[in-house]
Order: sequence, then structure tokens, then C-alpha cells
Amino acid sequence: MELKLSKPICFFDLETTGVNIAKDRIVEISILKVFPNGNKESHTWRVNPEMPIPAVTSAIHGITDEMVANEPTFKELASKVHALIKDSDLGGYNSNRFDIPLLAEELLRAEVDFDMKKALSVDVQTIFHKKEKRTLEAAYKFYCDKELTNAHSAAADTNATYEVLKAQLDRYSDLENDIPQLSEFSAHHKFVDFAGYIGYNKKGEEIFSFGKHKGKTVDEVMEKEPGYFGWLLNADFPLYTKKVLTRIKLSKMNNKL
Repeated sequence: MELKLSKPICFFDLETTGVNIAKDRIVEISILKVFPNGNKESHTWRVNPEMPIPAVTSAIHGITDEMVANEPTFKELASKVHALIKDSDLGGYNSNRFDIPLLAEELLRAEVDFDMKKALSVDVQTIFHKKEKRTLEAAYKFYCDKELTNAHSAAADTNATYEVLKAQLDRYSDLENDIPQLSEFSAHHKFVDFAGYIGYNKKGEEIFSFGKHKGKTVDEVMEKEPGYFGWLLNADFPLYTKKVLTRIKLSKMNNKL
């Protein structure tokens, strides 16, 4: 079953130096852009992360320091990546919790003002786990009856993810072929930021979802403990989380004027 699209969707996969969203870097990115008319555009880049790739990580994806030493940095690629995805929804495998947050960090470091306000995200892993609870290799075998060769190659994983989503639509009659519905179904929880530090309460107000102020509204904490905002901006939190907090603070200030 082909996807019903009202705008392009970019399936993408990252290979990285590790899994710390705030600190780790991309070493390979592959993007498969699917257009409403069915046309596809594919790009894969190796990236110099400007930091050592741990041996344990290289053992997983096969990319070493030597292999990326002469590749462009992400900052050099950022404008191309952003131009490709800026008009699109996003799709991936575990993308809501890892790939999108880490990509956002890299784009913000490169001074590209990335935002998801006008985009939806479809996490194929979440659909799979809600329906079958397995890995990407198992999903590919289960849904497509194919063996996933070159697993942990960004290009192979990206194309497998796209094929799995189409096969999921064929298999599950209750799974609507509609990107907003797929985005809703593949979301774990509603968060304001990608990393899940800022959530919503039942009234739709932004609240902290961690630490000593967990469950309290951001407005309330900033009002009663203004120093907490400064601590958050200087602490080791993702750049996108800091961007969201700054937006909330500015919005509150503007409302007082």
C-alpha cells in the first residue's frame, strides 16, 4: 500500500557517536524523501563528527574515525539537510525518542532554526511495538518477508523503515493511511520538547516532567524561582529544550506587556 500524502515525508536514519542527545554527533545520515505523487529522492552523507567515535560504537555501525576524517562536518551539510526536510513531515524508526531530537541538536548547533511546529512525525518502531514488539530486522522479516542486510547502515535502515510502514498499512485494516493519524498513533506521550523534559498537564499547560519541579507548570516555577531558568540554560540539557523554555519565558513576558 502506498502512503496517502498531502505533503512530502522524509524518512531518515542516523548513525552516531553514541546515544547522548546533548553530546553525541552524527557520523552518517540518510534521507529518503517521498512526495505525494510517489516520486522519491534519496541522499546519504558520511559526516565528520569532530570527536572520536568510540570503538564500541564503531563495532555496531562499522564507521571508524579514519572513514570520516575527510568527510564534511554537519555544520557544512546543515543547509542541505534543512532544505530537504523543511517542507516535510518526518518518519523513522525510534525517531521520536532519538533521531529527531539528535538531528534537532545538530541543526541548532549549526545555527539552523529547526522547528517541528508545522511538521508531524511518524515513528515506525512505535507502531511495530504496539502491534508486534520486535526489532527492525524482525519487523522487516515479519512484514516484508525479507532479510535486512547491512543493518545499521543508515541507507539500508532508512529504506527498510519506509517499506515496513507501507507493509504495516497493508496488514492492519484499523491503521489509517493518513500521516496525522499515524503520527498520533506512533507518539508515546505529548511533549513540548523532543527529549521529554517539558510536557503538558490536563489543562494543556506546559509542565516540567523531571526533577524537583516535576508536575509543576513552567510559568509557576519561573515566577517563584527565576534562578531555575538560568540554571537550566547553563546545565547540560538539549539545545531544543532550552529553546522551548526560552520561548515560554518570552511569551509570558510579552503577555505582561
